[in-house]
Amino acid sequence: MKSIRFLMAIALVVLATSLVYASDPSPLQDFCVAVNDSKAAVFVNGKICKDPEMVTADDFFFKGLNKPGNTSNSVGSRVTQVTVNQLAGLNTLGISLVRIDYARRGLNPPHTHPRATEILVVVEGTLYVGFVTSNPANPNMKNKLFTKILHPGDVFVFPEGLVHFQFNVGKKKAVAFAGLSSQNPGVITIANAVFGSNPPISRDVLTKAFQVDKNVIKYLQSQF
Repeated sequence: MKSIRFLMAIALVVLATSLVYASDPSPLQDFCVAVNDSKAAVFVNGKICKDPEMVTADDFFFKGLNKPGNTSNSVGSRVTQVTVNQLAGLNTLGISLVRIDYARRGLNPPHTHPRATEILVVVEGTLYVGFVTSNPANPNMKNKLFTKILHPGDVFVFPEGLVHFQFNVGKKKAVAFAGLSSQNPGVITIANAVFGSNPPISRDVLTKAFQVDKNVIKYLQSQF
């Protein structure tokens, strides 16, 4: 039964993301399998194409999303990515996929994808999910929060660039799959970026921004 739900989740995510307009530019050829350009002297917007004559079926294949991620960490979740960095055949196709495992009370903390909309389907467990709108034009209004409790088979979409999260509110582990409208959606975890950047953001800046004592900022930075 679990294997059927797993396959249904994958099919739903792939179908949904294939129907949306991708953030990435449309390809100008059938495919453009990425070359490992970690040592390239020239950097391009995306990845360099592999010679089509050298492409094989393995360039379009990824194995392992049936395996749970290790959630033994401070937030109790693990994201297993299948982006162009793991699956070279995704290059220029404007789509990627992730599996997210949550321990009991596990959290995928507030974060944003600067280049992609995300559509998530729950396969196992119960998740409290939500996203926050961008700053309203009226300075007297607050950012609006949209939330929902999701159960197996439920789907939720997080618009591109908006801060969002998932929290396991069930009594057991949870599993979800998500499709993203970019081969390389990127991720900015808010707490890590604000309190754990290198070099660190000035404590004077953060004290002013959060309107708290400097010792609070010092403590928060020490956690990251």
